[in-house]
This record gives sequence, structure tokens and C-alpha cells, in this order.
Amino acid sequence: MEFQSWWLWLALAAVFVIGEIFTAGFFLFWFGMGSAAAGILALLGLGPGWQWGAFIVVSGVLLAVSTRFAERYSKKQPPGIGADRFSELIGKRGVVIEEINHQKNTGLIRIEKEEWRADSETSGVIPMGERVEVMKVAGTHLIVKPLKEE
Repeated sequence: MEFQSWWLWLALAAVFVIGEIFTAGFFLFWFGMGSAAAGILALLGLGPGWQWGAFIVVSGVLLAVSTRFAERYSKKQPPGIGADRFSELIGKRGVVIEEINHQKNTGLIRIEKEEWRADSETSGVIPMGERVEVMKVAGTHLIVKPLKEE
């Protein structure tokens, strides 16, 4: 009796498709389709060379086509959205609307019309009403220093 490999290919296809559910993007599904194509060739009685060839060609072509399609039709993130937005805040000036104090874990500033959590660049306290400048970003907190009186 000859070894039947079609069920191995179809099991592998199922693993790839199920794996796709648990991953971001659209990557493993194409390998699942390549495995399914190889399984069909095995079911038709073609040898391992044909099966592996179908797996590689089908998976590769689908992956290449989907990547080009995704690049063409997916929009790039506009500037100032998400994590990029924080880097734009460096150097901006604002006013303290809640005392910045490391020991009390408080600190809130307003830059233009938006409010941000803030920490002092030093371990000192910055009182409410003080003008500050953003030096860097740490997570979702802005690290600020008080502005010297001009």
C-alpha cells in the first residue's frame, strides 16, 4: 500500500489557516492555500516533486500578488497620528494646569487646546500656572522643564 500524503497537506493547510486567525496581517493564509493545492495534487496521485512545486509556486504567487495589492490600496498613516504625534510635541510650550510632582504622581499640562500627562525633567515640583517646554516623551507622558522668565 502506497503512503498517502494528501491528508498531511490538508492538515498543514488547516494549521496555516487557523494560525492566520491568531496573527496580525494576512500572511499565513497564502501558505494554507499552497498546502491545499499540494494536497489536491497528492490526492490526484502526483508525486512529491509536483506537490512541493505546487506548494511553493502557489504560496509565492499569492504572497507576491497580495503584497503588491496591499501596498497599492492601503493608505499610509497621515502625519501626526499615533506614536508619530508625540515626537511633534517636543519643543512645544505649555502651561501647568495640575502641579507636577513625582512623589504625588501628579502632573498635567495644556499645550494649545489639549491636555497631557506630564513629568518634570528633574525631581523638583513645578507649580500650577508655570510655563513649561516639552523636552522628550516617555510612554504617554511628556517630560517637561520650566521656562526661565524672559
